[in-house]
Amino acid sequence: MKASTIQQLKIELINTPSDQLIGLCIRMAKFKKENKELLSYLLFEASDEQAYIENIKIEVQSKFDEINTSSLYFVKKSLRKILRMLNKYICYTGSNETEVKLLIFFCATLKNSGILISKNLVIKNMYQNQLKKISKSIATMHDDLQYDYIRELEKYQ
Repeated sequence: MKASTIQQLKIELINTPSDQLIGLCIRMAKFKKENKELLSYLLFEASDEQAYIENIKIEVQSKFDEINTSSLYFVKKSLRKILRMLNKYICYTGSNETEVKLLIFFCATLKNSGILISKNLVIKNMYQNQLKKISKSIATMHDDLQYDYIRELEKYQ
């Protein structure tokens, strides 16, 4: 089965009655966990972005507290898991400002966690890649916001 284009889907959704749209949304939410999470974000959390960011920060901090530091293998694995979760939440928002805030929080938490970033090349590269990603997102923002976030980013470079 070939998937339709976004434009085709948009036209079809415009012509669909609202009660049928509700049924389609519920069916999509049942199909995959990510669809359900995205729908939950759009319905309940998109209106208060700051609270959403704070909840994610709390969750990331708890994941950092759970990291098994007995082996660098477990540290790398845990950091990748945290980044996957963080990137999923960032995709839900679609906001560069939210992305920058959350990734800066990740870098700050990693730096303050006591994990020796320079001791392992993979962890060091992971950290550097997040800094590059932050820089790219900052470049697309308004000049006033760019200045503020660049100053904050310089603390972690």
